[in-house]
Amino acid sequence: MSEEAPQSGADRTAAAGDSPAAQAAAAPGWGRLPIAAAVLWLPCALVLAALTLLGLLPPLAAGLAAAAALALTMVMLNRHFRRLETLTGYLSRLREAGDDSPLPGAPSGGDLLSPGLAEAIAETAREQRARRRDLKDTMALNAAVLAGLPDPLILVAEDRRVQRLNPAAEALLGHDLARDLAGRDLALGFRNPALLAAVDAVLEGGGQESVEFPIPGKVERAMAARVLRLPGAAGERACVMIALYDLTGIKQSERMRADFVANVSHELRTPLTSLIGFIETLRGPAREDAEARDRFLKIMEEQSHRMSRLVDDLLSLSRIELQEHSAPSSRSDIAQILRSVASTLELEAARRGMRIEIAAGNLPPAIGDRDELTQVFQNLLDNAVKYGDDGTVVHVAARRLAKDGAGERRLGRAGLKISVSNEGEGIGREHIPRLTERFYRVDSRRSRRLGGTGLGLAIVKHIVNRHRGALEIESRPGEGATFSVYLPSAAEAAATLDAPKAS
Repeated sequence: MSEEAPQSGADRTAAAGDSPAAQAAAAPGWGRLPIAAAVLWLPCALVLAALTLLGLLPPLAAGLAAAAALALTMVMLNRHFRRLETLTGYLSRLREAGDDSPLPGAPSGGDLLSPGLAEAIAETAREQRARRRDLKDTMALNAAVLAGLPDPLILVAEDRRVQRLNPAAEALLGHDLARDLAGRDLALGFRNPALLAAVDAVLEGGGQESVEFPIPGKVERAMAARVLRLPGAAGERACVMIALYDLTGIKQSERMRADFVANVSHELRTPLTSLIGFIETLRGPAREDAEARDRFLKIMEEQSHRMSRLVDDLLSLSRIELQEHSAPSSRSDIAQILRSVASTLELEAARRGMRIEIAAGNLPPAIGDRDELTQVFQNLLDNAVKYGDDGTVVHVAARRLAKDGAGERRLGRAGLKISVSNEGEGIGREHIPRLTERFYRVDSRRSRRLGGTGLGLAIVKHIVNRHRGALEIESRPGEGATFSVYLPSAAEAAATLDAPKAS
């Protein structure tokens, strides 16, 4: 079915004349009409002049003939220029027609605008429109493929300016930085010399380059980049593609295996040595000693439980570190978690004459994994009870961070502060920076006597890092200690839910 709209010759001419583009294009042609007529008339005028000079033609007859020739030339050119005007108007209407609108009908009439020529112009217009549609479809398909790729991709021009980032690259850099980076030098987003050197080498005509580099932040990420030139692209167009691959999980797995072996061999050596010694004693000198057997079996049971707790904590820490680079997106009720954890420790606290008091007002949900946050406050409250003085109170306070306050600036967004405080010996200033190190203990003997593995605060630190929060420790000897956790919250969503509804 043809896209052309049927028009009469008069209508087509009028349409061409009504078009501003057609009038602009036709005006120079009419201005050239006298010049074109003079050029065509000049040979005839020269011949008539020569015949007059030779006496072969009277001057009056020559003048009349010259005037008649000029008039006929003007009439013929006038017709010719009208046809050109029609053709110019048609071409202008073809240019102005949108891809979704019907093509204007081809003009007809005269040998200059023969049906063959008009149809050829119309066919060319149809082919161009089809090519444009194919090109748009291809571009849309390419954009969809680029957006759907899970790996970050960055397209860079010859001057190292970023032309485009796919959604995965925007998520990696952060939407604000990605928006600022578009159209600007790549170095504004990636300050790693190795990556920039690889991009420069490819821009200068080198082959494909591969490089590994870290992205610093609260949780450092290990990345690999593959830099290659796009064929047939140059100048202002994107001519280099940077494909990024996140190696953080792989690197953490390698480090986790090495750390696990080192930690297990270090921490399990002592209880295993004790167990082996007791077993040898029970099989030898104490074989018939019932009192020694009962005492040794009790110690062996304690050491076995300690090894079990140690292995559980090591496995838990390894799982948390493996996912530390990916922040959780679910929401959790902090007040409910605190009440649940406190209820599990009430019996232990009561045994020592202690109480756990919770002050948590109307809090928005926190952005975080419920199980992991439960583990955080389980460790903090357990430590507060273990290392607090008998007959004291463990205070737990949760509140929103003040808008534009120091805590909110620290997180970079709205958040919550949850503090766990006890009354006891406290911690010396020199120990505080190392408390979250694996197996670091202020008092090793006391910690082991109370059943500690030395991994609790390390687990807390890594969970808080994964949640893009912060851990703060305050203590003075003889005044107890306060452990504060800052977590991002869904304050805006909570405000929307709390807003009064129209009746």
